[in-house]
Amino acid sequence: MPYTEIEFKHRPPLAFLTLNNPSKINALSRTMIREITAVLTALAEDENISVLIVRAAGNHFCAGHDLAEMVDADMKTYKHIFDRCTAMMQMLHQIPQVVIAAVQGIATAAGCQLAAWCDLVVAEEGARFATPGVKIGLFCTTPMVAISRAIGRRAAMEMLMTGRYVPATEAKQLGLVNRVVKMEQLAAETEKLARQIAEASPLVLRIGKRAFYDQIDQPDDKALAYASHTIALNNLARDAQVGIGAFLEKKPPRWENR
Repeated sequence: MPYTEIEFKHRPPLAFLTLNNPSKINALSRTMIREITAVLTALAEDENISVLIVRAAGNHFCAGHDLAEMVDADMKTYKHIFDRCTAMMQMLHQIPQVVIAAVQGIATAAGCQLAAWCDLVVAEEGARFATPGVKIGLFCTTPMVAISRAIGRRAAMEMLMTGRYVPATEAKQLGLVNRVVKMEQLAAETEKLARQIAEASPLVLRIGKRAFYDQIDQPDDKALAYASHTIALNNLARDAQVGIGAFLEKKPPRWENR
């Protein structure tokens, strides 16, 4: 489909989704949400792609929802916007590919949520993260879900209650960001990380990502039982046997993705 507010490119094993409406600070309009959802839906079926990089055109990553769409509408309209956005965010965890956000400038409100929902985040030194809805009478409850799962409760509560901007270095200390790099290195370092991940079997990456999110909120005994069962099944995969054999023979594996 033709896209008006995003760009999508793929160079297997990597794909690149670019938020592309910098004049509105890449706000998550209904159009952009629909286009991102379409990309993620198609990508979920693409076995040639192991890692998706979510990035943004212009000086900033994403300012959150398009507030022009939030004026003088009815409950049905607001519910539709947030339900569609929530479904899109959930897809970031549901698709088999590893998703890395490359963040420059600001990532605020639903833009902060978007970064936090990605599996990994690389940010440039000047990047800042915030959930400032409290300042305009619209508490960031949907971003709250992602933020509170990415960082500690008290840190999340402070971000949400004050709306203050958290610089990249602090965001890394809190666990919201994996790596902080110079702006001129953002694209290259993000792709370097993506290619490092993509060296693994695509099948095993899919198994690992699903297992991570399935177990993360379970009690220890249930998580361990689930993990034990999953790794036993993983051992039955052809790529597990290929990888073990290659390790024992001290040679690089040739993945079969099965």
